[in-house]
Order: sequence, then C-alpha cells, then structure tokens
Amino acid sequence: MDEENVKNAHSAGASQGSTGISGSGPSGRLYAFDGLAAAVLDDRGAVVRWTGTAEDLTGFRAEEVCGRPVQELVSDLPDDLRGATEMRESGRVRLWHQCGDTIDVTFRTTKVGGSAEVLVLAAPTQHVASHEQGAALLRALSAQNRITIALHDTDLTTVQTNATPGTLDGRPVAPGTRLGDVLCAEDAENLEAVLRQVLETGVPVVRRNQQVSWRHDPARRHTLSLSAFRLEDVRGRPTGVAALYIDSADHRARRHLELAREVAEQVGGSLDVARTAQDLADVLVPAFGDLAAVDLAHSVFDGEEPSKRLGGGDMDNAALAPATAVWPAGIERGDPVPPLPDHPLLRSLRHGETVVFGLDDFIAMVGDPQLVEYLVPKDAHSVMVAPLHARGLTLGAITAWRCGRSDPFTEDEADLMTQIASRGALAIDNARRYTREHRAAVALQQLLLPPATTDTPAAETASAYLPAGGGSEISGDWYDAIALPSLRLALVAGDVVGHGMPASATVGRLRAAIQTLADLELEPDELLTRIADLVQRLAAEAPPGDQDIVGGTCLYAVYDPVTQRCAIASAGHPPPVLVRPDGTTEVVAISPGPPLAIGGLPYETTTIDIEPGSVLALYTDGLVEHRDRGIDQGLRRLTDALAASCRPDRPLDETGRALLADLTDQAPRDDATLLLARTRAVPAENTAHWKIPADPAAVSKAREWTTRQLTTWGLQDLLFTTELIASELVTNAIRYGRAPAELRLIRDSVLVCEVTDSSSTQPRLRRARTTDEGGRGLFLVAQLAERWGCRHGQNSKTIWCEQPIECPR
Repeated sequence: MDEENVKNAHSAGASQGSTGISGSGPSGRLYAFDGLAAAVLDDRGAVVRWTGTAEDLTGFRAEEVCGRPVQELVSDLPDDLRGATEMRESGRVRLWHQCGDTIDVTFRTTKVGGSAEVLVLAAPTQHVASHEQGAALLRALSAQNRITIALHDTDLTTVQTNATPGTLDGRPVAPGTRLGDVLCAEDAENLEAVLRQVLETGVPVVRRNQQVSWRHDPARRHTLSLSAFRLEDVRGRPTGVAALYIDSADHRARRHLELAREVAEQVGGSLDVARTAQDLADVLVPAFGDLAAVDLAHSVFDGEEPSKRLGGGDMDNAALAPATAVWPAGIERGDPVPPLPDHPLLRSLRHGETVVFGLDDFIAMVGDPQLVEYLVPKDAHSVMVAPLHARGLTLGAITAWRCGRSDPFTEDEADLMTQIASRGALAIDNARRYTREHRAAVALQQLLLPPATTDTPAAETASAYLPAGGGSEISGDWYDAIALPSLRLALVAGDVVGHGMPASATVGRLRAAIQTLADLELEPDELLTRIADLVQRLAAEAPPGDQDIVGGTCLYAVYDPVTQRCAIASAGHPPPVLVRPDGTTEVVAISPGPPLAIGGLPYETTTIDIEPGSVLALYTDGLVEHRDRGIDQGLRRLTDALAASCRPDRPLDETGRALLADLTDQAPRDDATLLLARTRAVPAENTAHWKIPADPAAVSKAREWTTRQLTTWGLQDLLFTTELIASELVTNAIRYGRAPAELRLIRDSVLVCEVTDSSSTQPRLRRARTTDEGGRGLFLVAQLAERWGCRHGQNSKTIWCEQPIECPR
C-alpha cells in the first residue's frame, strides 16, 4: 500500500464503523483500545509481521500493511525520520487510522536477537501518560511511612504491599500473608468482611475507622482509617481489592483536635450547673473514654463557692455518661461521692494535676476493697482524673475510664484532658455564678411580691409567678392585691424595663409608691399619672447610659363589691380578661395610655360591671408573648385556657399554677405573672343609704336612722360610737359641704360609715384649743373609729370610717 492509498482510506472509512483507540482524532470520534500494539520491521523498514493489537490500534489488517514501508502509516513524518536508515529507540508520532483519522502514539523499538529485524511496540500516548502518572502516584504512596498500601487477590491474600515483611509497627499486613496472620482473629474477620463486600459489590469504602489489635500485642488497640476499592481487568471482571490503611497516629491527633472543638462548641451553652456538667461528660464518651463522671462540690449546685480544701464527702455526682451504662454499686446522678480523707488523689487535685492510673495502681492507691468495688467500673483497666479548677476555685473533678480492649490512657492524652477540664470548669463556674445571681434576684423579687393568695370581702385572689429561665436574667414583673377602705380591692399588674437586680429594685420602688397612692384612694387614671411622674424622676436620676432603660407598663383596677363595678386604667399594659360565672370570656376593652416612662399624655378610666363569682385575670406579656407566636395568638390561648380552667369548684390557686405551667415555655425568656380575682358582692341587706337634707335638724334624724339600722343588724354594742360618728360627719357635711349629701352604712367584717357630699374640700384633722367652739369633729371620729379617711370622686368627696365587728362566740 502506497502513501496515496493510505490517504484515500480517510474518505472511504468515514462511513464505516471502526475499532479505535482511547481518545479522539480530528473528526472527534471516540475509540476504545486497551493494550500494546506490536509489529516487526525488516532492515529496510518494511512491515513483515502485524499483530492483532496493531490491527485494533490502526484498523488496518495484516495483509494490508505487510510488505509495505512503515513510513506510509505515519502522518506528518518528522524531518529527523525522513530518509533515516535506522529506527529510533523511542519517540512519538501520529499514525493513520483506517477510518482516516490520526492517532497520537508513543513507541519503543528493540532489535530482534539473531537477525536484522526490529520489534516496534506502540500505545496511545494518552495511555502511556496515564500509566506513567499512575506509576509515579503509586511510588509516592508507597514511600509514605504512615500509609500502607495492600493489594489483595480475590481470596483476600496479600499479593503486594509496601509494608516490609516482619515489621508490624503501624503496618497491618506483609506480602504473601492474610489478615489473620497479622491481626487478632476477630479484627481480621471484621476487616475481611469489609474487603469482601467491596470485592462483591464494587462499592468503595472511604476513611472507615476500624479498631484492631496485633496478634503479638492483643491488649493494645489501634485505630486504622481504611479506604478500599475493587480492582478489575479489561473486561470488568474483579481481580482483587486495593486497600489503604492510614496510620492511627494521625487519626489520634485529628481526634484530639475534633474533641477539643466539640468541647468548645457543646459545653457552656447552658447556664444550668447540672446541664453543663452533663454536657461535659457526654462530649467525652465515647470520643475520649468509655465512661465519664463529673463530681462537684455541694455548694456549687447552689451557686456558692466551694471550700478552699475540697475533700472526701464534700462532692456529689453531677453527671454520668453514657446514661445507659451500669455503674458499680448502682451509682446514680446526685449520689454523694464517698469520702477520701487525706487521699493522694485529693492532694493531686488540689494542686491542679491530671493523674492517670492503671487498674492495679488505682486499686493499690485506694486500698479499701469496698471502696474499690464502689468506684471501679466493670472491665475497666485505665482511669484518668482531672480537677475542675477555675478562677482560683476547685469546683470538683472529672473522671474518665477506659474498659475492655480500648487503649490505656497516655501522657499526651492527660495534657488534652487538662485542657478540656479547664474549659469545662470555666463553663461550670459561669453557670454557678449565674445560679447565685439568679437565685438572689428571684429571692429579692419574691420578697417584693405580696402573698400568693388573699381573701377579702371584695374577692378571693390567687397569683402565680414564674421567673425567666434558660440563661435569661429575672425581669421586673410584679402584681399586687391591695385592700382599700369600704371593702374595695385594688388589683395591680406591672412590668418594668430591664433585668436582674436593677429591675427588682425598680419593682420595689413602684410597688411602694402604688400602695401609698392607693391609700389616698385616687382614681385609677390619676394614680397612673402620678406613677408616670415618679418613673420620669427615676429616669432623670439614673446614670446617663441607663436613662433609656427606666420605664415599664402597669394596669390598675379597683373593684367595689357594693356597686359590683370595676374601674380600670392601663399604662401600656395588656388588657385584663373577664371570665363570667357561666364560663364565657371577654377581653376587657380598655383605652390604654402610654407606658410609664412617657409623660404628657392622659390616662383613661374604663368602668365595667362584674357579676359576683366572675374571675378577673391580670397578667404580664411573658404569659402571652412567645418567640413562635404573636401576642394576639397568645391572648387567644389565654382566653381559651381561662374558660376551660376557671371552674367554681376548682381552687383558684390551683387554677393559676396550672395555667402558668400550660402557657409558658419550660425555660421562659421573660418573667410571667398571673393574678386571678374571683369577685364577691356585699348583699343588698348589708347596706343602707339615707339622703341628708340641707337642714341642721338632719343631724338628729341621722342619729335616729343610724340607731334603727344598727338595731336591725343586731349591732347594739356599736350604737353609741356610731351615733356619735354619724352625727359629727353629717354636721361637717351640712356645715362645710354642698348638697346633695348621703349617709351610707355597710356591714361586713367591719362596720363602715360614709358621708358623701358635693364639695371637693379636703377635711383636715387638727387639735382644737380649749376656747375653740368647733374643730373637734374629725378628732372624735379618729379616736372612736379603727381607721378613717377621705376619697375624692369627680364631683364629690367621701369621708369614711371603720369599726370592727366582734364575731359572736
């Protein structure tokens, strides 16, 4: 075949199928060729023998090329080969393919012994480059002293490895052996099971950690990181498995780094002492030890500092891991740690040292067989104890055990444990300090709040209070139930801005101010106006950076059991909820004014009628406002819960506790308070009214009317004092007041005498001189009554006094 015929084959083969090489020619066709093409040339360069692989490579049959110069197969023959009389030993050329494409090949030549013929071996250049790169990669991997490469046949016998035969230091296998010749039987079976699965399925395994022990040292465990993949021939049939074993030293270093990172991420997220201790124990198992325990001084749980010399009997178990483990002698969380007086271990802990013991050394050190039985877990062989030392205090200790076939603790692991214990101790101490401050704030807040339940003629009240949790500082939520004159009752709910001690202090000041103003019997809107003025003064007194955080909201309501009416005013506080005796509920429509820190805007009083037996619920926003729902949805939940829970046969305090538990999160981010008041009414037969005419003679008629009413009620023992009180009050109303005027008597646990007139003049108690003709009326009233006072309405004032009624024996 001449060169022209070869070139003509390009167009002739364009429409024919072909067997090509791996790669593509100018036409973009892809070929699949795997092997080494061979041909024999005579001394003139003519082809004398042509193998089947050469036919696969070029597409030309032997009869087409034999006897022809090999140069006719070469496209773009290099200048250094034109006219050459001898073949080069190696090189790279492009050959014509039968379909007309060209093939980039790399060749080598060698003399055929005893003749002038030359053997030419060729392969696609891409194959040659891949083979060279693979060989270089294999040489580089084989040279790594921490990576062992093993090639296993289909029987999992090792046929090739970079491990030196007979050296087992960090090498799993040697050539010509099976895994069972090097590893303990159980570990060899586990590894062979993994390799066999790779061989059967073809699915590779990447970085799978395997615990193994060498046959010559079965007590010591090592961690190997195994990666394996199946080897196949050109037809895709499995020929074996290639396995890479990574040295456990690198794995241990990575494990230590990962453990330190996990401790930083997982320990310290809670401000609960016990939860923090459990997080510390959990992060160590099983990454560091098989069992772990955290023991803390008694006082740490209460937020107090431990004693300077932490000794035996001073600690309780705070955490155990894993929780499902069976500890010796049935040890459980919260159990006291047995006393170890003047123990070497305690002396090490006091000096901040982490100590490591083998089982025999630990038993010898403890000495007491009963104590050993109590302390040592089953199958344990190594123990490490580290003190929890932070800010100059030894809070307790952390103990880690290794059992069974795990490796003993090493000195470098003791250094790691020291770092872990240091970080864990800081987290526990932070939780301890928070516990102390939180408990102090809660105690202060509880002292500032009134009794949880009250029982007055106006209403029965019950309150529930839940401080913020989950790391949040206590807020400034409060409530109050204040008994007022004339059997009335004031109900208060409030929430101040801020957290912690400053908020508690503000609550105390506001509560004292509200009680004082309530005794003045101001209308709800007037009282809130004065409280708002007080809050503005407190903000002005605060440091410049804290002025914006002084403020709050407040709801003030006054219920009168005689008229069965309730007057309510709000300073930016959520509205109350009314539950009627028939179970229907209503969110009371009020007109809220601005929060307490904002002045210059008026407050408005809303008056509603309340049936006896109704429940009025006051609350703070922590009860209805949550992260996962808005205040409107929370208010609907509260309303529905009140309708379902406020039953007449259920104690009110039990209802309040149940509602608070159902409507708040386990660890609320804000305080929550609930004040429930079940209203009562003074029966009509226990009240009496008399219109006072504008006539001085009305004084005597008032005495007569009072005598008749008290006789009807059976209160003859109060006749003399009540006549005198009524006489003096009616005299003052006629002399100094304006019509219309009214005298009212109310009977309950006390006898109330009231005189109301249309004058706003404030009466003044004074001591009259001997020569004065008047001025002794209020003085006499104050001497005869248990207490007296004056309250103002919009266009009137009422002077009242109370006398106790002795209950019949």
